[in-house]
Amino acid sequence: MTRVKRGTLAHKKREKLLKLTKGFKWGRKSKERAAKEALLHSMSRMFKGRKEKKREFRALWQTRVSAGARTEGMSYSVLMGSLKKKKVEIDRKILADLAANEPKVFAKIVAYAKQ
Repeated sequence: MTRVKRGTLAHKKREKLLKLTKGFKWGRKSKERAAKEALLHSMSRMFKGRKEKKREFRALWQTRVSAGARTEGMSYSVLMGSLKKKKVEIDRKILADLAANEPKVFAKIVAYAKQ
C-alpha cells in the first residue's frame, strides 16, 4: 500500500489561526496554544471595541468644538443649538477639524451662528 501524507488540513488550520494573531505581543503571535487563547479573548472584545471607538471619537470632537467655540466667546451647547436652528449641516467631526486646523473658517461659522 502507498504511503499517505497527512496534516495539510491541520497545517492550514494552524496557519489561519496564526494569521489572525499577527501583531500580538510575545508568544501569542507564534505559539499555537497561546494564540488560540489570545484569539478567544480578542474576538470577544471586537464588537465592544468598535462601539467604544465611536463613543470616544464623538467625545473628542465635542471637546475640540467646545474649545474652539470658547475662544470665540460661545459655549458648545449654544453653538450647536444655533447651528441646528440655522440648518447648517456640518457634523461634529468636520467642525472639530476646522476648529483645530482652520480657526479663521471656524470663526466665520461661529459668527454666522451668532447672527
